[in-house]
Amino acid sequence: MKILAIDSGVEKTGFSIFTKESKNFKYIDSGLIKTNKDESYEIRVYQIYKKLNDVIKIFKPKKIILERLFFFQNQKTAIQVGQTQGVIILLAAQNNISLEYLTPLQIKQTVTGYGLSDKKSVRKMIDLTLKPQKKIKEDDEIDAIACGLAYCYLFH
Repeated sequence: MKILAIDSGVEKTGFSIFTKESKNFKYIDSGLIKTNKDESYEIRVYQIYKKLNDVIKIFKPKKIILERLFFFQNQKTAIQVGQTQGVIILLAAQNNISLEYLTPLQIKQTVTGYGLSDKKSVRKMIDLTLKPQKKIKEDDEIDAIACGLAYCYLFH
């Protein structure tokens, strides 16, 4: 089964692809969708929709994993992330893909062993565990990989 894990945002949306069969899994690919701040908000959300739809058409995942929103200090950011997650929910429904959520605590606890770990620790564990072939520069892509990896570890 292929899994698409997504770290949603308007400026940057990270995604990762894993294959998973029982306890065995493999990291396949990941990427980052960037939108231009000079574009209107609705155009940026549409670009995320189109690019994630392309990812779905290429990899044909059977499951999408999202990080559950539960607290943001910036309400504007929380609303925008919620809206991009709405686009992802729509894509899941349009493509008959089941959707599951993990909390940030679950992801960090599973990947690093500590639920309050920082981004540097998550990155280090991704590098040690998966040894990605490419240098992953952006935290949003690392977060999507961590989300997919946590799902692979947690659910057999």
